[in-house]
Amino acid sequence: MPFVGVQSGREALFEPQPRVIVAVNDAAAWRLNPEHRQVYDKLSLALAAGLRAAPCGVDPIDCGVAPDARLFVKPVVNLAGMALNARSVPADRVPMEPGSFWCEHLIGEHLSSDCLVRDGEPIWFAHTRASRLKDRERPVYWDVGVELGDEESALVDMIRRCLPGYTGLCNLEMIGGRPIEMHLRGSNGFFDLYGSEFIPAWVALVDGESFAPPPPVSGGLVISLFGTEPPSAEQIARVREAGGRLQLDVHTSDRAAIVRCHDRRLGMRLLRELGLDG
Repeated sequence: MPFVGVQSGREALFEPQPRVIVAVNDAAAWRLNPEHRQVYDKLSLALAAGLRAAPCGVDPIDCGVAPDARLFVKPVVNLAGMALNARSVPADRVPMEPGSFWCEHLIGEHLSSDCLVRDGEPIWFAHTRASRLKDRERPVYWDVGVELGDEESALVDMIRRCLPGYTGLCNLEMIGGRPIEMHLRGSNGFFDLYGSEFIPAWVALVDGESFAPPPPVSGGLVISLFGTEPPSAEQIARVREAGGRLQLDVHTSDRAAIVRCHDRRLGMRLLRELGLDG
C-alpha cells in the first residue's frame, strides 16, 4: 500500500513504500485515524493545554479578558492548511464566526516537532525552529534539527496524553512552549533534511517490523522565497553555489519556491546573499 497524499513531484522521497496505508497530509490522516483524529480539534487542544479559549460567540470579555488584549481567532478544525484564516484581533473585536474559536495570544519561540511514536510512546524527535524574521507573519526560514533539551519533556507529556495506542508519525507545533496544533503526519517539507534512514525507519515502525530509531537530524535550513515572481537566474545560481536545492512551489499561494540547505552555515550565508536576512 502506498503513502497517501504525497504532493506531485515529491514521490521519489517517499521510498520504500509501507505495506499498510500511511497518511502524508491532514485530510488523509483524519480519515485513516478515527481513534485519534480528535487532535485536529484545536479548541480542545488549547483547553487541554490550559489556555484560555472558547468558541466564537462566547464573549471573551465575559470570560475576564481585557477588551484590548490580543487574541488568536482561527477555525476549530481546518484540514486545508491548519493556519488558514488564523489571525490576531483585540478581544472586543472577536467576530461572530461559525466554526471558529478564540484563544489567548501566544508569544515566543515557534517550534515544529516531528515525532515517531510506538503505541503512544515517543521514540524519536526532529525539532525545527521558525525564524524570527517574518514575511507577513510567515517565517522566512526554518532551522531544522535544533536541540530542545529539557523542553522536550512537555512534548512527551502531550503526546502520551493525546495519542494513547497510536503508532506512526505525528507533529506538534508550539509557541512559547504551549501547543497550537497537532497533526497525525509529519512536516513533509523538512523530510529532505532528516537523512536517508528516516523514511525506512518510519516504514518499519508502521509495518511492525524490526525498528531502530534513525540518527539525530544533523541540521540545515528550509528557506521560503515569497512572492509571485519565479526565482531569477541570479537567485538560482546563488542557491546552486551554496549547495542548496531549489523547488518551485506550485501549491502555496504567494510563495515562488522553497530552498533546502543541508549545511546550516551555508544556508545562513545564502540568506544574506539573497537579501533575506532583514
